[in-house]
Amino acid sequence: IDKYDLYGQVAYPKHHKQYEVPDIYRLAAKTKGVFINPAFIEPFGLTLIEAAAYGLPIVATKNGGPVDIHRVLDNGLLVDPHDQQSIADALLKLVSDKHLWARCRQNGLKNIHLFSWPEHCKTYLSRIVMCKPRQPRWQSSDVGFENLETNSPGDSLRDIQDLSLNLKFSLDGEKSEGTGTGALDNSFDIDDSVDRKSNLEKADLKFSKDAIGSLMEKAGQHFGGGRFPALRVRKCIFVIAVDCDSVSDISKSIRAIMDAAGKENPIGFILSTSLSVSEVHSFLISGSISPLDFDAFICNSGVDVYYPSLSSEDGLGLPFTVDSDYQSHIEYRWGGEGLRKTLVRWAASINDKNGQTVEENESRSTTHCYAFRVKDPELIPPVKELRKLMRVQALRCHVIYCQNGTTLNVIPVLASRAQALRYLYIRWGLELSNVITFVGECGDTDYEGLLGGVHKTVILKGIGNDALKLHSNRSYPLEHVLPFNSPNIVQAKDVATKM
Repeated sequence: IDKYDLYGQVAYPKHHKQYEVPDIYRLAAKTKGVFINPAFIEPFGLTLIEAAAYGLPIVATKNGGPVDIHRVLDNGLLVDPHDQQSIADALLKLVSDKHLWARCRQNGLKNIHLFSWPEHCKTYLSRIVMCKPRQPRWQSSDVGFENLETNSPGDSLRDIQDLSLNLKFSLDGEKSEGTGTGALDNSFDIDDSVDRKSNLEKADLKFSKDAIGSLMEKAGQHFGGGRFPALRVRKCIFVIAVDCDSVSDISKSIRAIMDAAGKENPIGFILSTSLSVSEVHSFLISGSISPLDFDAFICNSGVDVYYPSLSSEDGLGLPFTVDSDYQSHIEYRWGGEGLRKTLVRWAASINDKNGQTVEENESRSTTHCYAFRVKDPELIPPVKELRKLMRVQALRCHVIYCQNGTTLNVIPVLASRAQALRYLYIRWGLELSNVITFVGECGDTDYEGLLGGVHKTVILKGIGNDALKLHSNRSYPLEHVLPFNSPNIVQAKDVATKM
């Protein structure tokens, strides 16, 4: 405008307010003008929708969303934004051909309702109805949460307070005199001054012990009817997703959380981990923890969902039953062997540069989880770069660094620890406000998906700090996306912090 002194010939407002925008469109339409959007690439083109709503024909780029918009509205011409002559010809054609201009105007006004919100909802829902459901239709159980009073999503961590979970942590695992800090296996000590029996009475349970016994008898001690076990009667669910620095620390944390919960309260437990089911079984046995104490196990970073079983039905001789419905669910767009070969080539390229740094871990790999050992986490690229590489190769998957970067898990796009929890919520018909997730201050590169939301979260300060380096490439502070001031999030800030 300045170079060719086009002032007075081009509508070029230096600045306009939002309420002025409709008048600008109306002015252009009244003077038989044209709206042009010659962007090199336009993802959608909301301005084209606005122009059509005021009866203004368009000239738009043929790269991106305007193609779909024009197919619906048919109210203008599409051009190559790199071809100046093509743009000029389209503009001249519209302003000089009155019949073409009028037809484009009428088409836009006639069809613009197709981009309204009600019409969008109608179209979207019609497509959903046509989709084949991938999720199995489960039969609801007669027992479960329906006999318990539902908490609202805005509830605070009152349930945890009623249980008097006086969380105390000791990073060195030894008792410190004078501070009252116990070893890690005693890190969740209940305050001696609090009577557990009185706390149970304060829990505001809406059913009697006789009712609980009756329901438990109906549900069965460990299993309900159907192909897979139903959820036992629970007041709330504790999800243990603490990514500790060692496997032994995980068993200690599990024992501490279970001891803090007590046996008087009908609390269920779900273990969520990056370890395989055989590794889970090993450290449970070494820690003298029965698998039957849990309601479900989420293994391999959310690839497999297992339920405890009195018989060995998993083919490995272990007391677990695998959820085959979940495995069918996560099959969607799984790269399979082609993805594995791509990862093997990537590992070979890393090894060519830095020596033998990454190697495939066949013992931990499964049908839906390709695992790799990382000998030196400092020599591998950040997880953000590896995810980008997979997207460039058109491979839809989740890439996760686990166990302080010593393990790399690549899993289906519909699988993750958070997605597996969502699956169990739907399968069991849980109330999210009755779910409490325990996580460390840091952890595997997928741990952020476990934070926030309607469920309640307990962040254990000082646990998993060695994994901070895995998230060093994060371009934003975690506080910017996670509301730490939410009543549903509690941090154990000190060794003697009381919740």
